[in-house]
Amino acid sequence: MTDTLRTENLKVYYGEHEAVKGIDMTFAEQSVTALIGPSGCGKSTFLRSLNRMNDEIPGSRQTGNIWIGDKDINSSETDVTVLRQKIGMVWQRPNPFYKSIYENIAFGPKYHGIKNRKQLDQIVEDSLRKAALWDEVKDRLHTSALSLSGGQQQRLCIARALSVNPDILLLDEPASALDPISTSKIEELIGELKKSLTIVIVTHNMQQAARVSDFTAYFYLGSLMEYNETSIIFTNPSKPNTQEYISGRFG
Repeated sequence: MTDTLRTENLKVYYGEHEAVKGIDMTFAEQSVTALIGPSGCGKSTFLRSLNRMNDEIPGSRQTGNIWIGDKDINSSETDVTVLRQKIGMVWQRPNPFYKSIYENIAFGPKYHGIKNRKQLDQIVEDSLRKAALWDEVKDRLHTSALSLSGGQQQRLCIARALSVNPDILLLDEPASALDPISTSKIEELIGELKKSLTIVIVTHNMQQAARVSDFTAYFYLGSLMEYNETSIIFTNPSKPNTQEYISGRFG
C-alpha cells in the first residue's frame, strides 16, 4: 500500500489570478478518482499541482500543503525529480519520445541509475505488459515509437510512466484524442492498474467518469463543489449545480 495522498488548503495562482481555491481532498488508495467540471474550472491545474508540474509554468505559484503520508511535497525542500518518479503523469495527447519503443520505456530507469541490460529488458517487458501493449509490440521493440497508432502511443506513455514504479498515476484526459476502441482499452487498463496504484483522472466525458472511477470530485470556478463516491455523485448529488453539470444542462 502507498502513503495516502491529500491536499490541505491548496491554492494555485497564475500571476494574480487564483485558479485553484483552497482545495482540501484526500484520495483513497488503490482507487480511481475522477475530476470533472466545465472547461477552465481548475481541474487540470489542480491535477498538475499534485506532482508540482505547475512549477514549469512561468508566473505560477502554489500555496498550502500536499501530503504523501507525513511528507509535505509542496515544501521548497522537495526533490521534484524524485517526486515525479513517485507520482507519474500521462497527458491528454500521446507524447512518445523520438526514440524506439524500447528506449521510451528504458529512459526513466536509466535516468535513475539502472544500467544492467537484463534488468532493463525485464523492466521494459513488465511495463509494456502492465500497459497491455507487450503482445502488440514485442517483435518491434527497436522500431520508432512514432510508428505506433495513437491508442498504442498512449498506452506506451502509460508504460513509460510505470517503468519507474510509481505509487500514484495522474491522467489528464488520457483518452480524449483517441477513437472508441482505443478509449475502451485505456479504460480497461485503468481498471487493472488501480489494483496496485492510486489513480487520479481528469475527464470531460461523464460516461467515462461513471465507468472508470470509484470517487468523483466536481470542480467549478476553481473551487471543489462536491466530492463523494461516484455512484452517489451520479445518482444523488447534494448540490443542484452538480446535478445540472452531470445532466448536461450546462458546462
